[in-house]
Amino acid sequence: MYLRPLPSHIDNLLSETQSPPRLRAHLLLVHDTACQLTERVSRAWPELVFDTQAVREGAAVHDIGKAIYRRELNEPGHSHESAGRRLLLKHGWSEHSARFTVTHGQDLDAKDPLEDLLVALADKVWKGERDGPLEQALLARVATATGEEPWQAWLTLDDILTALAEQAAERLLWQASHAS
Repeated sequence: MYLRPLPSHIDNLLSETQSPPRLRAHLLLVHDTACQLTERVSRAWPELVFDTQAVREGAAVHDIGKAIYRRELNEPGHSHESAGRRLLLKHGWSEHSARFTVTHGQDLDAKDPLEDLLVALADKVWKGERDGPLEQALLARVATATGEEPWQAWLTLDDILTALAEQAAERLLWQASHAS
């Protein structure tokens, strides 16, 4: 399975924080999914403006707080979200860039930044999960930006997410092969 590598500054940060292999694997998978998602969304709706680099970097660090709250690698929890934000700020990241550690776990809507919607969506679809409200928020943004009817945009988005979700079983197996 080919996965796009993490940006070197993020890979270095994971080394500095002694992030466990399972966290590295997860962040790599979500980053790769975000790369595919942003490519496909940009192709489908070139007039939709968003910061591709922010989405990809946000996906690559969204769970970095699990380097601190390691039990949340295998158990539910939200402590890693604010811890991740603090960790990134401590390492010189801006609040604007560090926000993804918190927003990926929130209930987002069409008023939220498009980049936040895409990071949260990548964090769902990498494992084959679909999120109706999140998808509806993205569709509202697409319809506003493009003038396309929401049902038409949904057909395109559904194709994109279905294609990404088809890779979920392979991704889940690959992640499971990495120890906590």
